[in-house]
Amino acid sequence: MRAVAPDLIAGLSIAGLLVPEAVAYSGLAGLPPQAGVSALLAGLLAYGLIGRSRFAIVSATSSSAAVFASATLALGAGTVAERVALAAILVTGAGVAFVVCGALRLGAMSNLIARPVLRGYTLGLALVIAVKQWPSVVAVHTQSSDFFALLAELTRNYSSWHLPSLACGLTALACLYLLERLPRVPRVPGMPVVIVASILAAPALVAHGVALTGPLELTFALPTLAMPPGVRWVTVAEYSLALMLILYAESYGSIRGAALRHDEEVRPNRDLLALGVANILAGLLRGTPVGAGYSGTSANQAAGAQSRLAGLAAAAIVLVVVVGLRSWIEQIPQPVLAAIVIHAVTRSVSLEAFRNYFRWQRDLPIALAAVLAVMAFGVLNGLLLAIAFSIVMLLRSLAQPQLSVLGRMGDHDYVSIERQPAALTVPEMLVVRPEEPLFFANADPLLAQVRARVVASPQAKLVILSLEESPDLDGTVLEALTEFCSWLAARGRQLRLARVKDRAREALLRANLTLLPEDALDYWSVDDAVRGVRVGRGRG
Repeated sequence: MRAVAPDLIAGLSIAGLLVPEAVAYSGLAGLPPQAGVSALLAGLLAYGLIGRSRFAIVSATSSSAAVFASATLALGAGTVAERVALAAILVTGAGVAFVVCGALRLGAMSNLIARPVLRGYTLGLALVIAVKQWPSVVAVHTQSSDFFALLAELTRNYSSWHLPSLACGLTALACLYLLERLPRVPRVPGMPVVIVASILAAPALVAHGVALTGPLELTFALPTLAMPPGVRWVTVAEYSLALMLILYAESYGSIRGAALRHDEEVRPNRDLLALGVANILAGLLRGTPVGAGYSGTSANQAAGAQSRLAGLAAAAIVLVVVVGLRSWIEQIPQPVLAAIVIHAVTRSVSLEAFRNYFRWQRDLPIALAAVLAVMAFGVLNGLLLAIAFSIVMLLRSLAQPQLSVLGRMGDHDYVSIERQPAALTVPEMLVVRPEEPLFFANADPLLAQVRARVVASPQAKLVILSLEESPDLDGTVLEALTEFCSWLAARGRQLRLARVKDRAREALLRANLTLLPEDALDYWSVDDAVRGVRVGRGRG
């Protein structure tokens, strides 16, 4: 029993955080409050039974709720009933995509989204969510959905802001920030304190026109998964896949962060399956999409969880709370829920990462592009544009290769003469090295640079090309090398390749280049190629 006690205490601690967040994120997704509660129960149970991280808490998250809201808006779901119908299809579809990816063992796919893209996306998303929560804080109805248009509409109509609601929301937000900074032992989470205080103040707030959460209907009837009129399956599948990618990127970051802190093994394919089952169950219950969010996972670690039993205990406590205290949850003021969302998303933003990009002078344009793309083009399109931009920037850098001319430093080492002017060169030899992998986009321009170096070195009868940066060679590279060999032969020059990786060597052997025989490939180092010492390829 002693071993179980920490998990039970952790489950009790985080349940008080998860229920208000679930209700708040339901509103962010444009769904009724019970959608977040149903999804919370589905996520806690499914991951607790199938997942592998001891600390991951799978529930509704701010980013997935914002992506879902953007998707339903793009699909033309205007009413709550239409959004609920689409929730069942979109969330279940995302769950199926998770399961398929897990079955195909695609756990490493989160690496396709670069960290600067995620950093910029997170910051842009936080700004978008904060602005979109402001109508709930000031109790005004808005027509705009785009970030800048909504910001302009709110600013233009500031005179219609409901001041009691504004005061309620700002007070809640200030208390949340203040309570998380106050030193206290034992540490009491600020959110339950603010929630309880707002419920106690609800009668007075209602008297001043502040809106409350409203009825929380816990109905668990299975949906029919009927497609709303005018919505195409292909479009829904695309949004489900995008939703899955967002959820997995966020979940993998939280799970991996917890694993690194506690020396745990990450099993991404198993987590894909667990997240898939959680979202399928959430979809069937008409809930919001779920993932391993940063706030819940961090709170679970801080509460002293030792195993996945903490998540299962939290599920049981959540069920007791929503059944026994439902009338209290219905009394939470809407501005307070909006403040909870704003507080949660701003805490997930790491400005230190942006300072690092400035200091490193790396990837800053990609991160800023992600911020602007989310703000200008929406949550879904903005992320896709940011990913596309990062890939374009990568290809741009690879397509503009740098070529180093090498000279000997010491007895055997060959280094760039630009960085080490004291390195010795041999007039009869030209030793060069591409600083990026050779592939279809940079093969021709890089070999053009080598040709220019050959023309500028008329005494060099031997050209040595080090391919240490190229693990493999595609068809374009092989053709370009064939043309380069012919060009050298026409001028009485020879070519040797040094440090050829196994896969690249196999490609060259299959190409069977007449002017580049097998014995021109067997140089394990630049020094071997310079001295003409071939080494056998038999390695264990």
